[in-house]
Amino acid sequence: MSALFTPLKIKDITLRNRIGVSPMCQYSSIDGVAQPWHMVHLGSRAVGGAGLIIAEATAISPEGRITPDCAGLWNETQVDALRPINDFIKSQGAVAGIQIGHAGRKGSASAPWKSGDHLSDEDGGWPTKGPTGEVFDPDGKRLWKTPSAMTKDDIEKVQSDFVASTKLALDAGYQMLEIHGAHGYLLHSFFSHLVNTRTDEYGGNLAGRARMMLEIVDRVRAVWPENLPLAVRLSVVDWVDGGLTIEDNIQMAKWLKDRGVDIVDCSGGGATPASRSSMGTRTADQVGLAGDLRKAADMPVMAVGYITEAQQAEDIIANGTADIALLAREMMRDPYWPLRAAQSLGVDAKSFLPTQLGTFIG
Repeated sequence: MSALFTPLKIKDITLRNRIGVSPMCQYSSIDGVAQPWHMVHLGSRAVGGAGLIIAEATAISPEGRITPDCAGLWNETQVDALRPINDFIKSQGAVAGIQIGHAGRKGSASAPWKSGDHLSDEDGGWPTKGPTGEVFDPDGKRLWKTPSAMTKDDIEKVQSDFVASTKLALDAGYQMLEIHGAHGYLLHSFFSHLVNTRTDEYGGNLAGRARMMLEIVDRVRAVWPENLPLAVRLSVVDWVDGGLTIEDNIQMAKWLKDRGVDIVDCSGGGATPASRSSMGTRTADQVGLAGDLRKAADMPVMAVGYITEAQQAEDIIANGTADIALLAREMMRDPYWPLRAAQSLGVDAKSFLPTQLGTFIG
């Protein structure tokens, strides 16, 4: 019996297997509204057999986007575009999830294939905010905007926007909600002392820097149905000396668990340019760190980072390192990776493939 293809029940949701599609920015929305591209991108991976499909990082407000081309969830027009996509995902036997977040000081950028530089307000950008007024990369080759340090009113607005976006996610038909607290975006930048040098109650020690995340989780959990799973993505290490450690994030995970978070999505890095540049050589280490967090915090985790082979994913689940194996680039290369993994592991793929495929190639 394959561990990777064993169903997983979280609250009232049952995943048909432990294979998840990690959220991947597509930079293909218009005013935050999903396009036909998203139906094909997400729908094809549901057809391909993944148990969980997590939609890309989706902004809770216009100013929370990474780029003007990013997905958004702050109005009904966006909900109307997402609902049929989620209906299709679920019709194929997969669970539809979404990652919501705020880009913070890394927002107002152009899409990667357009240079990735920050955009002036005149060129379609917007003012950015962060825990402090420090620019992301003052010495880099790219142009980075200087953010303004968030006031208490700014903090209240962001928290309210998370609540509003959560309600819209439910209306759109999502079955799992993930709060983005990684990769140097707003919530991670509050938690990491590489960025957050505030001296008020949202800065200082670990508990102070965690306050922003924990208050948002409390408010989101109050409106997200108790029977549906709530996840948080963390950068479980900052990958630079003096940054967040796995021990810091184990403590965060324990706090999250106490507040009703059901599973932690374990990523890494991104808080600063040094942290971001080290991710390429350290990403594979995230899987083992996910296992460390799972054991110490005694809660389910999703592991991500250079998971490419069927036996590799099988071992991650079988040895208790993680409860779900998330794939990103490998799923971009092959939406039917679950089919090939099943064939490699001796699993009957007809059990999860649509009839149109299973009849001929299962």
